[in-house]
Amino acid sequence: MERLSRGAADVRGTDNYVRLFTADTVFWRAFGNTLIWVFLSMIVPVGVGLLLALALNRPLFGRNVFRSVFYIPGVIASIAVANVWRWMYNPTLGVTASLGDMLGIPWLNDIAWLGNPDLALYSIFAAFVWQIVGTNMVLFLAGLQGVSQDHIEAAQVDGANRFQVFRNVTLPALRPALVVVVVTTVIHSIKLFDLVVGMTGGGPAQRTQVLALWSYTQSLVNGDYGAGNAISTVLLVLTLVVVVPYILWNARQLRQS
Repeated sequence: MERLSRGAADVRGTDNYVRLFTADTVFWRAFGNTLIWVFLSMIVPVGVGLLLALALNRPLFGRNVFRSVFYIPGVIASIAVANVWRWMYNPTLGVTASLGDMLGIPWLNDIAWLGNPDLALYSIFAAFVWQIVGTNMVLFLAGLQGVSQDHIEAAQVDGANRFQVFRNVTLPALRPALVVVVVTTVIHSIKLFDLVVGMTGGGPAQRTQVLALWSYTQSLVNGDYGAGNAISTVLLVLTLVVVVPYILWNARQLRQS
């Protein structure tokens, strides 16, 4: 460790970025995984949160109970969520193993959800969706309160079906809420750390490594603070590149509408 720290200390300024982009193969794995995570986060938890909000915005028995049940994971610490889902994926005592026995699907017990390099990242993503979808639902529910019932009724009188009402009346009114949901979800996905640490630690074979975790590992585990800071800068730039254009585009759309 001391030898590694002395070697890293000899690297200065832009050399850290050159070394990062040309010699650090784990960085590119972490960068790709982060991009995959951001892309999926803009679709899955946002879409599921919107569907839940639309379903629970209607008169329904036990509606407040369902809202609470879906929202609770959002206030649980991420490391606790990681421990819960790691137990659920346990091949012997986990939920997946119990379902395999219950449904008579023995091969379900043989799936290494967190040990398979091709499945591990998406297994963690399922935990991420479970954690954040309730928060997205609440934000969309708040936005739905601003949708004018008069406009909805007018569209229905004109013969619009449910999908047309949603596309032409509800969705435009939800645009401010949609901006908030997408931005907060993307920020959460870019700074992903606790779930990966608690479920796989970046393994197997660095296949679930992400930028925030690799920055931490390089700085505080490997003692290479220059590389760690360079990765943090890349993380900041990635956040700005993804979030700022989306906010500007939506602001322009709001001005035009």
